[in-house]
Amino acid sequence: MYAVVRSGGRQYRVEEGDQFLVEKLPVEVGQQIELDEVLLVANGDDVKIGTPLVKGAKVRVTVLAQEKGPKIRIFKYRPKQRYRRRMGHRQTYTRLRVDEIVI
Repeated sequence: MYAVVRSGGRQYRVEEGDQFLVEKLPVEVGQQIELDEVLLVANGDDVKIGTPLVKGAKVRVTVLAQEKGPKIRIFKYRPKQRYRRRMGHRQTYTRLRVDEIVI
């Protein structure tokens, strides 16, 4: 059984027991939450496609960690004008573990 859920503007294909990263959610580590934006649920040959969401379907997940992604370096310059700017960015993520898919 798997489901396609939407979180933070992205879609994720998840199964029970999977771990995945989403954009940072304002929840504590160890807390259990429900993702209710379920776009598709498949159980073998039985596939339910939402229009746009599957009614009554939820994915229960546990928050495992609040993490940071790799550092990305941004460097801008304009040739022949002595213009140089160096910046960095580290995106914050929330690691989730799928406990149950409820139809």
